[in-house]
Amino acid sequence: MRKTEVLSPFWASLRQAANPVLMLDYDGTLAPFTVQRDEAVPYPGLRPLLEAIGTETDTRLIIVSGRAIDDLLPLLGLEHPPEIWGCHGWEHRLPNGRHYLVDFPAEGQKALTEARSWAQQRELGPHFEVKPVSVAVHWRGLPPRQIEALRTETTDAWTPLAEKGGLELHPFDGGIELRCPGRDKGSAVRQILQETTAGASLAYLGDDLTDEQAFSALGDRGLSVLVRTEQRPTAADCWLRPPEELLDFLRQWLKICSEKGDNIDEA
Repeated sequence: MRKTEVLSPFWASLRQAANPVLMLDYDGTLAPFTVQRDEAVPYPGLRPLLEAIGTETDTRLIIVSGRAIDDLLPLLGLEHPPEIWGCHGWEHRLPNGRHYLVDFPAEGQKALTEARSWAQQRELGPHFEVKPVSVAVHWRGLPPRQIEALRTETTDAWTPLAEKGGLELHPFDGGIELRCPGRDKGSAVRQILQETTAGASLAYLGDDLTDEQAFSALGDRGLSVLVRTEQRPTAADCWLRPPEELLDFLRQWLKICSEKGDNIDEA
C-alpha cells in the first residue's frame, strides 16, 4: 500500500483523537547507526521536534529501545526526557524520572556474568555492551571475514550459556544479544495499549527486526511505520526513509496536535 493511502486516513484520525500516543525506536530510527555506539545522536533537527511534541502537545511520547536507559538519555540530549522503555521492555522510566527494572531469575544473572567474563577475556572492548538484563556483541564496521568469525565464536560460546541460564540469543542489525526471555518491545507496546483509552490515535516507528514484535503487538490498534533507508519484508503499514521523511512525519504530527490544542484554547 502506498504511503499516502496509509498516512492520509491516519492524519485524519489524529485530528479527531484524544490522547495520542507516539512510540519511537531509537537506533536506526531516530539516530543513524554508527560504528561507535556512544556517538549515535539523533538526526539534525530531530531534538527540537521531539521536545516540542513531548512538552507542547497532549501526546504521550515514548521511546522504546533495546539500549539501557542510562546509556540512552545522554544520546537523546533532551531537556525534558519523555517516557522510555529500555532493554527491550525490561526497564521503564517515567517522564518524572522514576525508574523501574523488572526482576529476572538468578540463573539468568549467573549466565550473563559468565558471558561478561568470556567477552573480557577476549578483549572485545567497544564491540561488547553490558545492559542491566543482557549483554551484546556488536560487529558493525568490521571487515566481513572478521564479522563472520566473531558471529560464529560468540554464538558457539553463548548458546550453552543461554540453555543453562534460561536465556535467549537474539540476532539484530549489526550484532547478537544474549538476554532474558519473557519481554521484548512487543511487551512494552502491549502494556501501553492496556493503559490507553479507546479512540486514542497510536503510532509506532521502528527499523529493526526487534521492532517487528512491536508492529505485531500494535496490530490494528494503530499505525506501524518501518523507518529505514531500504525497504524489507515487514508487518509495518508503511515505510519511510530517514531522515527527511521521518522529520516530515514528526513535523506533521506536531502541527496537527498543536492545532488541536489551539482549537481547545479558543473554545
